[in-house]
Amino acid sequence: MKNLLILFAVTMFILSCSSNQKNMTEKDNPFYSKYNTSFEVPSFDKILPEHFMPAFLEGMKQQAGEIAAIAHNSDDPSFENTIVAKDRSGQLLAKVSDVFFNLTSANTNAEIQKIARDVAPLLASHNDNINLNTELFNRIKKVYENKLNIGLNPEQTMLLEKTYKEFVRGGANLNKSDQEKFRAINKDLSSLSVQFGDNLLAETNEFRLVIENTDDLAGLPDFVKALGQSDAKAAGLVGKWVFTLNKPSLIPFLQYSDKRELREKIFKGYINLANNGNEHDNTAIASKIASLRVKKAQLLGYRTWADFILDDNMAKTPDKVYGLMDQVWKAALPKAQLEKEELQKMMIADGHNENLEAWDWWYYSEKLRKQNYDLDDELLKPYFELNNVKTGMFDVATKLFGITFKERSDIPKPHEDASAYEVFDGDGTHQAILIMDFFPRESKRSGAWMSNYRDQFKSGTGNVTPIITMVMNFSKPVGDTPSLLTFEEVSTMFHEFGHALHGMLSDCTYKLLSGTSVSRDFVELPSQIMENWAGEPEVLQSFAKHYKTGEPIPVELIDKMKASQNFNQGFATVEFTAAGYLDLNWHTLSDTVQRDVNTFEKAAMDKIGLIPEIVVRYRTPYFSHIFAGGYSSGYYSYQWAEVLDADAFEAFKENGLFDKETANSFRKNILEKGGTEDPMKLYIQFRGSEPKIEPMLKRKGLI
Repeated sequence: MKNLLILFAVTMFILSCSSNQKNMTEKDNPFYSKYNTSFEVPSFDKILPEHFMPAFLEGMKQQAGEIAAIAHNSDDPSFENTIVAKDRSGQLLAKVSDVFFNLTSANTNAEIQKIARDVAPLLASHNDNINLNTELFNRIKKVYENKLNIGLNPEQTMLLEKTYKEFVRGGANLNKSDQEKFRAINKDLSSLSVQFGDNLLAETNEFRLVIENTDDLAGLPDFVKALGQSDAKAAGLVGKWVFTLNKPSLIPFLQYSDKRELREKIFKGYINLANNGNEHDNTAIASKIASLRVKKAQLLGYRTWADFILDDNMAKTPDKVYGLMDQVWKAALPKAQLEKEELQKMMIADGHNENLEAWDWWYYSEKLRKQNYDLDDELLKPYFELNNVKTGMFDVATKLFGITFKERSDIPKPHEDASAYEVFDGDGTHQAILIMDFFPRESKRSGAWMSNYRDQFKSGTGNVTPIITMVMNFSKPVGDTPSLLTFEEVSTMFHEFGHALHGMLSDCTYKLLSGTSVSRDFVELPSQIMENWAGEPEVLQSFAKHYKTGEPIPVELIDKMKASQNFNQGFATVEFTAAGYLDLNWHTLSDTVQRDVNTFEKAAMDKIGLIPEIVVRYRTPYFSHIFAGGYSSGYYSYQWAEVLDADAFEAFKENGLFDKETANSFRKNILEKGGTEDPMKLYIQFRGSEPKIEPMLKRKGLI
């Protein structure tokens, strides 16, 4: 009866779609056949918004049929006919989802956002229909209970373990009444998450600091003024300058603007994102999400959402996460307080007797960096031209792993700003496709990330190679000046490239385990270890070349970079760790009371002693990692992985930056393995022992 009701609801939804959708045939929809492109990269030029909903509905229908066939198979349940069959199901749904959800992040519009709101509850219901399918779970359970007798290899064992656990965590063991509550929570959470992200994007796009008087440009270097002029032109404000809340615009303005009142205005615009009491306010949404997560966790037998999430991570418990953060906080906060005192003295010497405020920190720390190290971003940026950095990054991967990159103009791209590369393994065979998208736009959310348009896995016909995407938000070229990066942006590019390598070099049989399908606090190891190469003198001299003269970066500049690498680390570490505490505080709640977000957040920051001159990196209303992304109870994972990456990079420092044996071990034990084995076991296979925290604290200058 329930299945009939679902079918009726889906049918009614189809009938309510536009006439374009009603009249569409399979021939018209690019998702219904193989993409007629090189390596079957999605036909972005042919995919239109009206193609998505029919393909989503058809994909769900097809997978529902595949699941029914597995659940009602008259043969005894086996690893192949149940576990592998489940992993192979839903190929059309995955195909349309991979394109759609990448577009919602990087190239959205009102039509795409509406589809996202409509499809979110349908997908939540579809997934629940699978996870709560009693006949299917009974078959999975029988295979699981017989796992010691069926001769599985380690990867097959892990697929069985994860599949079984996925169903248990998906509510399969709940009684019927609790399953209905579980469904309702999942439906609400899916919709609220989409709404949170839409609100944040709208708020980010709406803020503009418009400057008309040239006196208000005081202190801004030419590259910052050129960026402001370019953004003004794009907004149709000729003869003016516009600064936005996108990081390539926001951060340089805070670093260089002599106008304290304008720094305050743009800074407050940022820290009050989606917290303005308007239609895009996220405070009630965040509180409701946190409350619903408590309900869901407790239905599954966990005290808190953090207990539920961390049980599936390396950390395992909230106490272990708090233990790590407490260690770091104890070392970082005194350093940040000393930094504050130094900046306050500089501010007074500058003729300002007021207290240092959060919008002053970036400005005076940049002045102090220049004073102490004769170094600033304006001096460095000419050496970090985007294409040179990209070439250097590719060279690092070639030296480490033997892979090479060739730009392909014939491969479809999701946006005109993007570029596509074919990746070859050391023997010349095709390894992957890499799509890179560098510049901000109103249709793209802020930040940087890696994703995929196709997972790597092995089918009956051979290896299916991955299609990976890297998305950033760097300054666009302005006039004759190419895109020039700060060193922080260079590090970000290497970071996301590490994720891309994890996806591109995957060598797994099953989709559930491939690429970056690992625990949240392990997934950042490949990304963060790559950042280390970006700052090594040997690597810098290979790609950091002045964009006008072609001269390599001078040794004395590299020495200054090295000397200043721990500058402002108290601030950076405190700002980040405070966000980790905020995330965990929201998700160690054990009651479902919906709280006032600002009051809760203040109490959380007061508890750890966050100084008022530093604002937590992500305040609750724009903390999309945890309320619209996959990092709830997991923001700490960057810090957890810092321990791993600092310890792991020591192996390269000991044996040589490009030592083939060490690099091959990292590839074989980390990058190729995906989630096929326990992450700590994989780490020990590479390093020979568990990681130690001291290399990370030492690298930050905290010990």
